[in-house]
Amino acid sequence: MIRAFWVVNDGLCWAVALLLALWTRLSFDPHLLTQASPWAVAVMAAVLHAAIGLASGPYMVRHMRGSFDEVASVVQTAIITAFAVIAISWVTPDVFLPRSVGLLAPALAIVLMLAVRFTVRTYRSHRVASNPDGERVIILGAGLAGRRLVSNMLHDDRSEFTPVALLDDDRSKRRLRIEGIPVLGARRDLAAVAERTNAKYLAVAIPRAESDLLREVQAQAREAGLQVKTLPPIEQWLRTSDPQVTDLRDLNLEDLLGRRAVELDQDAIAEHITGKVVLVTGAGGSIGSELCRQIARFNPGRLVMLDRDESALHAVQLSMTGRGLLEGEDLLLADIRDAERLNQAFAEIRPDVLFHAAALKHLSLLERFPQEAWQTNVLGTLNVLEAASAAGVGTFVNISTDKAASPTSVLGHSKRAAERLTAHYAQTQPGRYVSVRFGNVLGSRGSVIPAFAEQIRRGGPVTVTHPDVERYFMLIPEACQLVLQAGAIGRDGQVMVLDMGSPVRIVDVARELISLSGRNLDIQFTGLRPGEKLTEVLFTAGEDHRPTGHPLMTAVDVPPLPPCRLAAAAQEPSWIPLTFDEGVYVEQNTPA
Repeated sequence: MIRAFWVVNDGLCWAVALLLALWTRLSFDPHLLTQASPWAVAVMAAVLHAAIGLASGPYMVRHMRGSFDEVASVVQTAIITAFAVIAISWVTPDVFLPRSVGLLAPALAIVLMLAVRFTVRTYRSHRVASNPDGERVIILGAGLAGRRLVSNMLHDDRSEFTPVALLDDDRSKRRLRIEGIPVLGARRDLAAVAERTNAKYLAVAIPRAESDLLREVQAQAREAGLQVKTLPPIEQWLRTSDPQVTDLRDLNLEDLLGRRAVELDQDAIAEHITGKVVLVTGAGGSIGSELCRQIARFNPGRLVMLDRDESALHAVQLSMTGRGLLEGEDLLLADIRDAERLNQAFAEIRPDVLFHAAALKHLSLLERFPQEAWQTNVLGTLNVLEAASAAGVGTFVNISTDKAASPTSVLGHSKRAAERLTAHYAQTQPGRYVSVRFGNVLGSRGSVIPAFAEQIRRGGPVTVTHPDVERYFMLIPEACQLVLQAGAIGRDGQVMVLDMGSPVRIVDVARELISLSGRNLDIQFTGLRPGEKLTEVLFTAGEDHRPTGHPLMTAVDVPPLPPCRLAAAAQEPSWIPLTFDEGVYVEQNTPA
């Protein structure tokens, strides 16, 4: 129906243009309209324009009314029609068309066709903009994405949103109007503009907005009573080159944490893993299982998954193969505390590459049971190092934590010792021994996110230790990708520290999860636990930071720790040797 309207409209524009041009050329002769030839030419032009337009012009596809694409298509079709009319008039003596009319009529027809389109576009913009039924939206960002989002909101008949204002921090855009929608100020004016326009939503039309900006915008919007929607990254605009109304989505934790896609040196990782025997300890954990899934994509010669938890091994096998029969030679049920079992298994497997992800990680629990941290994170790591070196491992990657930097907890001290043991083996054994240090992993088993989700499911309250406590976060796939990259490019003895972005307040994460749940729950502050820091750090004071071959990694050296330094402490379970001052053991009297 719409297509037929524009076919008829453009045909009438051609008829009016030709008759006006002829009438002007013939000195406004009143007898013109009584002759058949002018009408024949007008009908011929209208039919030709319709045929050409239906075949390859503005009626073949649905353009946004008055857009550049539609204007170009209309002009092109009109010019082709003009040449056809002129050619027919030259070879047909009965068709009277002065040369000047052949030039004037197409120009006039184009003007009339475009005038109708711009009139319709202006009318629709004003009509839709004043539509009281749509959800009123303020758009942050008057750049390309914001302009196109406004246009699509106004012209998409299925849109549930009505733009009422734009905000932009660029002063040159003040008093600008886009499709009739005004730029009413900068981001700091959000509350006033929200009250003035009675808006319900804020749409962030800044496709590459940093996490810091999004967190600030989220806080401002919450104070103004607005719900925040955002556009995905440009790479995710799959359907068209323009952001659509349907692309708008709620902010999620990935947006607020600022994690982004990781660019990897695929060739280096493939050279490091493809065709090799790869072993992963702690393969049933959140990091270990994702490591296994990503390693499998590089076609290792053999992938051996080690864990002491049979159910965890069942789950990772099921996730990778779709079968959980616990069969095959690539599942290794063993405890890294059992040195004899590890030596026997590694001698048979002879891994080329080993990722050591097995560890105890719950800070508060290890504060109560420090000897368990000693047995698993320190002696267990030593057992894996000894078995791997005896089996001739080519690359050993120890997965550490940011808590190993300037440690204050049993967990941090145990992981610091593991880093230093790894550094010792780098100095004394063939092969390459590196550690990878990063912070909290979003959504990992036992992390704060699942805990908050369960508290929200139970109806609250949501518990946070301190209003100012903050942590670094990564996504599990991102962390594992960088672990693979570190294993491929890390130098012997180095600790590769991953770029964690900016730390995020835990209370903000809790508030966002509560907001996403649509519930109104209380947050209770329980106080920092023993050994817990208010803010984590990624580096120990005095560590020399060096760039690596990847922009998201920094390398540091840690002092090596010979295993013989651990022997004395092993005789006294109540004394855990988890702090070392430049290689000298310092006793800490910590209750077992």
